Amino acid sequence: MNRFATILAGGGGTRFWPLSRQETPKQLLNISGNDIMLNDTIERFKGIIPQENTVIVTNRSQAVLMESIMHSSVSRKNILIEPVARNTAASILFAALSIDKAHGDSLMVVLPSDHYITDEDQFRMTLDEACTVAMESDKIVTIGIKPTFPSTGYGYIAFDKEPLSTNPVAIYEVAEFVEKPSFKKAQGYLSSGNFLWNSGIFIWKTSVVIDNFKRYLPRLYKTMLPIRDCLGTEQEEEVLNQIYPTLQSISIDYGILERSDDVVVLSGQFGWNDIGSWDALGAIFPPDEAGNIIKANHVGIDTHNSIIYGNGRLITTFGVDGFIIADTEDALLICPKDKAQSVKEIVDLLKERGMTEYI
Repeated sequence: MNRFATILAGGGGTRFWPLSRQETPKQLLNISGNDIMLNDTIERFKGIIPQENTVIVTNRSQAVLMESIMHSSVSRKNILIEPVARNTAASILFAALSIDKAHGDSLMVVLPSDHYITDEDQFRMTLDEACTVAMESDKIVTIGIKPTFPSTGYGYIAFDKEPLSTNPVAIYEVAEFVEKPSFKKAQGYLSSGNFLWNSGIFIWKTSVVIDNFKRYLPRLYKTMLPIRDCLGTEQEEEVLNQIYPTLQSISIDYGILERSDDVVVLSGQFGWNDIGSWDALGAIFPPDEAGNIIKANHVGIDTHNSIIYGNGRLITTFGVDGFIIADTEDALLICPKDKAQSVKEIVDLLKERGMTEYI
């Protein structure tokens, strides 16, 4: 069975504002110092999934730049452009229908475009094991991450402690998906031993996920069928423009994963971080002796436990502790580190005030 990677790359990365913008979101930025995050993602599954079998779902505002800087192994024909954003369920069904129409029943691996992983060999081994489980069953397979601290910024997966199977790897039935918890609940999840972080990595046969859409999201499935019929024809863009704005906007987690009885999880330990907000930079860059992460032209006095990012202009600080300072050509962000998850509220406020040139 052919393996295909579907990368969801249409997000705006609003918690990484002002560096991440709608047309240049964080997946199209070089944050780690290696390559843009999208290309890092494509390179990461080399040897497990043919890189030419990469399908990318994005939006119009990002597609032109993406085509110019994307990994050379990926065909530009494999970029699926959504006219409007309709959440992850629509994106995934769009890709599943496209792959299934062109290649028949195939193995489909869904990956976010903006994760950071330190142990890529271990990641590839875990991903290969997950692919084997999905190919040998009609299960929805997800990879959960063993928690290392009580995070309030990640979703969690609760799983049964007794494995369903141990061959080729231990897999567990998913009990429930839990949204970002309070710190107290996260501490309980960590100590219980049967909660994993939700990585957003899913593996299934196209036939399996399409059947789940028929069962759990029938309206979305039926509405998208005309898109499948017109893929690769002259009517494709016109039909997409007509249908996509009418689609139900719902996440794959709410729409299918939380409803299905056929979801299993395997545990991954490969140094994972979704780099969702400024305070996650500590996963990439070690702090200095004062606890600061500085990627800027900076001079400071009595400055501790802060993240300071700049674009060349001198940033000076005095008596700063526990802050994020992010300076770009046209915008400056200053906020406490413990409010990093709320930076998207600034973006929402800019939209509300019509200041779209800054987003």
